[in-house]
Amino acid sequence: MSKPMTGTAERVEQALRRRRTSAPEVNDSRNGAGRRERDARAAASAARRLSERIVHEGLADISYAPADSPFGSLLLAATKRGLARVAFPEEDVDEVLDRLATRISPRIVEAAGPLEAMRRELDEYFEGRRRRFELALDWTLVGPFARRVLGAASEIPYGGVLSYAQVAAQAGSPRGSRAAGNALGANPIPIVVPCHRVLRRGGALGGYAGGLERKRFLLELEGTASARG
Repeated sequence: MSKPMTGTAERVEQALRRRRTSAPEVNDSRNGAGRRERDARAAASAARRLSERIVHEGLADISYAPADSPFGSLLLAATKRGLARVAFPEEDVDEVLDRLATRISPRIVEAAGPLEAMRRELDEYFEGRRRRFELALDWTLVGPFARRVLGAASEIPYGGVLSYAQVAAQAGSPRGSRAAGNALGANPIPIVVPCHRVLRRGGALGGYAGGLERKRFLLELEGTASARG
């Protein structure tokens, strides 16, 4: 009859037994994590291929993608007519997409290809190499009066500014400064449609949906010296 193990020998045997039992579990855990990572990469790759196919076959009405900026990742959305939306980093992406689906079309896909030229022009602007955007725009999200106001803002040259009253007058409503300010505040295509170039009379910044620090940043980028808080 074998003699029962005691003391150190018994503890060693128990430790070896635990190691033999747990080792496959560790390996299974690592293998499982590896499989999940591979599955996630495969799913992302499949989603990209599907998005590219949808765009290529003309099945999407709206494409969207992120774009880098000095103050975080912007969201760009465009239709076949042109750029329809630029969203700041703090805006809720789901809300932005829901509004696009309601106002324009629910056939939306994330795809960078159709937005590549727009992302490139924004990069050039932020690097100081572009003074005028040449992008086609889709004004579907903008009403008639706001369209006139934003059209007037679009004509303000790089480095220049106008007052709210001047923009209202150019939009055909000389006494509509407040309404013009509301239209500028709801601009769905900021930066590209330069509502940041509209100031209060006397040079005060006024308002800006993206925040006054961003407005000041954009004006300073363009070399506007008259802007003050």
